[in-house]
Amino acid sequence: MDVPSNTFKRALAGGAPQLGLWAAFADASVTEALAVRGFDWLLIDNEHAPNDVRTTLAQLQAVAPYHSHPVVRPVRADTAIIKQMLDIGAQTLLLPMIDTAEQAREAVAATRYPPHGVRGVGAALGRASRWNYVGGYLQAAADEICVLVQAETTTALGNLQQITEVDGVDGVFFGPVDLSASMGLLGQAGAEPVRAAIRDGIGMVRRAGKAAGVLAPDERFAREYIAAGANFVAIGTDVALLGAAAQRLLATYRNAPLDGAAQSKSAY
Repeated sequence: MDVPSNTFKRALAGGAPQLGLWAAFADASVTEALAVRGFDWLLIDNEHAPNDVRTTLAQLQAVAPYHSHPVVRPVRADTAIIKQMLDIGAQTLLLPMIDTAEQAREAVAATRYPPHGVRGVGAALGRASRWNYVGGYLQAAADEICVLVQAETTTALGNLQQITEVDGVDGVFFGPVDLSASMGLLGQAGAEPVRAAIRDGIGMVRRAGKAAGVLAPDERFAREYIAAGANFVAIGTDVALLGAAAQRLLATYRNAPLDGAAQSKSAY
């Protein structure tokens, strides 16, 4: 058995933008239901969602049979936490709050075994190697790991060129919400100065030959960033989708008489 191929990493080197969705409910059934729909990638969030190692593992297992590629965001870019996420089988990591090239190098080192990094060697106990059933896992693992770092502050933007030059960084993901706060525009992720900074950042990242991503639940902004060169874009979140659908459903009945006259498609 070979190391599972990271199809998402390969797709980032291609042409078509990879469209993703935030999976924040921390529930394997919800994440699997999303995977069935065919998103290119799903973000399993440990930073702001109530995930842990076991719930992340369950979601990795739930998504495995489908086209959607699971991207895992640890709570922070910590060597020990990264080791855990890799050992349970995560191959693509989205690492938050990377402000400097040195932090980016440390993050990459956490994903590589010695002598090229500092990842602890415990493959025999991990799902990543299928409990040592994958031949040559220790030698081949790094080729299938995709390291994405988040630029979320003005400091990160100022260091962006140096971050993109770090060997082993496959892409940079822009976080509009935190970036807007860092720019003194708290709660204004869609403000033009924020979007302009992200568009410029996307261009710099792509010129460096790396992938550029962004969270853009607003279709107008998603299309704007794709036009600027973003090639992996989160176009929504599961939390917002459920909330919006529930609100629309309730409004259908609140705003119309419940006399049986209203017609709709059968849910059965």
